[in-house]
Amino acid sequence: MAGAGEKKGKKDDNGIGTAIDFVLSNARLVLGVGGAAMLGIATLAVKRMYDRAISAPASPSRSSQSGKRSWEEPSWLGSSTRLLNKDMKTNVSRSLQTLPTDPSVFESEPVHPKPPARKSQADLKKTRLKFSLQEKLFTYYKKHVAIPPTEQSCAKQAAIDICAELHNFIRSKFSDMPLRDMHLSGSLYDDLQVVRADHIQLMVPLSVEKNLWSCVPGEETILNLPGFCLLRRENLEYFPRGTSYWDRCVVGGYLCPKAVVATFEKVVAGSINWPAIGSMLGYVIRPVVPSDSLILEVQYEENQRLFIDFLPLVALEDKTAVAKSHRLPRYGNMWRLSQRAAETAALIGKDQQDGGCRSLCLRILKAICRYNLPITHLTASHLTNILLHICEKESDWSQGALADRFLHALKETVSYLEMGELPSAVDPKVNLFSELTAEEVDEMGYFLYCSLTEPEVLLRTGD
Repeated sequence: MAGAGEKKGKKDDNGIGTAIDFVLSNARLVLGVGGAAMLGIATLAVKRMYDRAISAPASPSRSSQSGKRSWEEPSWLGSSTRLLNKDMKTNVSRSLQTLPTDPSVFESEPVHPKPPARKSQADLKKTRLKFSLQEKLFTYYKKHVAIPPTEQSCAKQAAIDICAELHNFIRSKFSDMPLRDMHLSGSLYDDLQVVRADHIQLMVPLSVEKNLWSCVPGEETILNLPGFCLLRRENLEYFPRGTSYWDRCVVGGYLCPKAVVATFEKVVAGSINWPAIGSMLGYVIRPVVPSDSLILEVQYEENQRLFIDFLPLVALEDKTAVAKSHRLPRYGNMWRLSQRAAETAALIGKDQQDGGCRSLCLRILKAICRYNLPITHLTASHLTNILLHICEKESDWSQGALADRFLHALKETVSYLEMGELPSAVDPKVNLFSELTAEEVDEMGYFLYCSLTEPEVLLRTGD
């Protein structure tokens, strides 16, 4: 029996020594994840483990509690294989699971703690941290996310004024150009914009002949790209080129979005006297150059700026295709199938049914992605679809559940980044990450993975 006890003690000592070696040998990794504050935590953790090793007797109850994880630690991601290589994954996972993030865990413990009391303290700590995060989220929203109503209304009015002037100019100077009524769209229009009221979309619907054009879904083409499409010119044997006004923008038998944008650029950037119109409206208006798309920059009030993204679109049957190119040049002839209206309506509609916090959570996540450079490639569409997927699993979206849903959204985002795939909630065959590079996916996944132990770091804006 004595021999067995000596053997067991030796094993425990080796475990503590290994933990100390691990923390010390990975100081640079700890610095990379949490900065100087995490280094201080690591030092305290090493000291605590060392003190326990030389002073406290080994016992099954203490051994089982030393491996207990705090509520916020991402143990559910221990098997990640995409975001990290094998060695880095092991080191980061272990450091996240062993390094505490709250100073209260370093308070002295009784030699023989009672399991029921310990469990109660853990529950109380979890509750305190939850309500602390909840308060910080609401404070963050009020201070850094919400846009003053006056700023929103001024930006909207500027967009409406310019839309009206542009519409009248095109109708009078290019009366042969077949267009439907222009309209505004985007997060500012839907009251989902965050931080600043600085961008909006001006949708310009083309009027096309249904018997001359057809929509070919991207997955049915040799490019095999769901979420995009080709607009093919039809019936050339009966209606030769020139029959349709938009035949001038055909490339290789398909309506080219870049050629359509170039046509409007000649009108919007080359023909309109924006200084005169701006002077009449009380704005400073100028086209943004160079740019891959057609964008107007509007300065109103004093230092307020609004960017209007000019987006031609084609509506055929039940599909709406916008002239917003894919990031990769080889897809330059393809139109983007827009699902934004359906996604936004679904999210807002669910909130209206139960008075939920989905839109609030979306705004906070959008602001976080705007303030944190490593995750700026996560778009409103990505975040909206992640929340719609969570809606299928979670029914509690009350204001009091904001912190839980926020953490759930972070974990789900990391999971999708780990897979490298985010299915659209509206059209599951569409991978919304298809335009991201592997490096961008890995960088965003690693950044969010490391933030899961202390999500409050995402709420820092650098102000």
